[in-house]
Amino acid sequence: MKYLKLPDNATRILPFYLAMEEYAARIMADDDIFFMWQPNPTVIFGRNQLIDNEVNLDYCREHGIATYRRKSGGGCVYADRDNIMLSYITRSDNVQQTFSTYTHAVVEVLKSLGLDASDNSRNDILVGGLKVSGNAFYHIPGRSIVHGTMLYDTNMEHMFHAITPSHAKLESKGVESVKSRITTLSQHLDMGIDEFKDYVVRSMCDGEIVLTDADVAQIEAIMQSYLTPQFIYGSNPRCNLVKKGRIEGVGELQVNMELNHNMIQHINLAGDFFLLGNLDDGILNRLTGVNYSREAVELALDGVNVGDIIVNLNNQQLINLLFD
Repeated sequence: MKYLKLPDNATRILPFYLAMEEYAARIMADDDIFFMWQPNPTVIFGRNQLIDNEVNLDYCREHGIATYRRKSGGGCVYADRDNIMLSYITRSDNVQQTFSTYTHAVVEVLKSLGLDASDNSRNDILVGGLKVSGNAFYHIPGRSIVHGTMLYDTNMEHMFHAITPSHAKLESKGVESVKSRITTLSQHLDMGIDEFKDYVVRSMCDGEIVLTDADVAQIEAIMQSYLTPQFIYGSNPRCNLVKKGRIEGVGELQVNMELNHNMIQHINLAGDFFLLGNLDDGILNRLTGVNYSREAVELALDGVNVGDIIVNLNNQQLINLLFD
């Protein structure tokens, strides 16, 4: 695996690093790629999340915390200069295998430092049973991207106040607050953040690729797609029917529907689930214009394997969410 380096040490806005992942996935197709980055204080929410549900926008504005959407699924995270972001790009179409390969490699690095590290079925990395890293998945044909946090010595007050997880999510974890289920590496390691980063690179990579100024210019062009208001704020249609639920192994889901004479005029599916396929073409467009009845929706989804689009979700679970 090769470590991907920028030609300078400048700190860039968070969408630049997401675009850097895309560039590596689309252009550097031979080697597995890994890199680390540290943005200024930013909240980043998942591709299918509703910003008003997930982010305390007033708090972010008051404290100068940026807010951006990413193209991967999963939940909302806070990042800053004391938090390390990790990016892994590989030639694969298998989401679970990709997650397993990546999380296992990071766990082994932490174990080599004497830490009680492990991973779990939700693609988190734990130290002493507490979450220290959460990860999300983004797929393009033939290539997969895993990216996530590594909590080193993050500003916890910003994390707790900038992100507003739902009560249902907290209950599902069996805890009363986010604070009770996370930890930071600084509480377990006697080494600085730069020393830790150097150790990770030596442990996981067998060489490096240094980007050129021309590469950076192309990354900046890709970055523009992350900066449009339409992408950041998402497609949140007017709705007069909302269905919410949490499905084990899938995550939180919220369906917003606008009905007219019992026909689905607009539909949006939000949540912290992981995507494998095109949500609009695979599910939402098929349900638009369909009568809001279980039989009509089942017929519209006939021939569609919802699990090929949303990880671990099956057709019956989606239909139950829409009608139960």
